[in-house]
Amino acid sequence: MTMAINLDAALAEKTTFLEGRTRHTDTTGYFARLADYRDGGVFAAGFSGTSQWERHPNGDEIVQILKGNVRLTLRTAEGDEKLDLEAGMIVIVPQGCWHQFHAPDGVTLMTTTPQPTEHITDAEPPLDD
Repeated sequence: MTMAINLDAALAEKTTFLEGRTRHTDTTGYFARLADYRDGGVFAAGFSGTSQWERHPNGDEIVQILKGNVRLTLRTAEGDEKLDLEAGMIVIVPQGCWHQFHAPDGVTLMTTTPQPTEHITDAEPPLDD
């Protein structure tokens, strides 16, 4: 059955803003799963701070900025690539690419994320091959 999602209502009902996120923050309960999609899902969350490094070995991740702004750092073979994103922008993170979000002033975003997701909390990831 086809499903329509009201993003404003879903954000209000299913998410709590996570203030001061760090690489070691447990984000359980802060990312709302809005829908299943292929081998992953559509997720939404709001946070300030810095995420752990993550990557998705089974596919590209689509990230859409709904409110605020964020710096997205992608670890590539050539070094770190930094993208400054703001509300209304979208980016596709390539499959297997380590990436990290930094939002000192806060961001609300929606992702279409393949599973599983790998995380690094205590170290820097290697440069992508």
